[in-house]
Amino acid sequence: MAPRFVPLSDVAEMLSISASQAYALVRSGELRAIKVGGRGQWRVETSEIEDYIQRSYAATARLLEQERELEQSTERERR
Repeated sequence: MAPRFVPLSDVAEMLSISASQAYALVRSGELRAIKVGGRGQWRVETSEIEDYIQRSYAATARLLEQERELEQSTERERR
C-alpha cells in the first residue's frame, strides 16, 4: 500500500525539483501540506500532489493558448 503522506524530499523527487522549490510551493500555498510531529515536519498528501500537477497542466494550457493568440494577433497586424 502506497503511503498517504510523503515528506517534501519525496515531493521534490516526484516533481524533479529541489527541496527548496518544494518548500516554496508549500509556503506559497500552491501545494497544500501539513506539519506533523514534534519537530513540525512537512508532509504532503499524495492526492494533493496529483491535484497540483493537474492544476499545473491547466495553467500551462492557458498560458500556451494566450501565447498562440498573441502570435496570431501579431501576425494579423503584420499583414
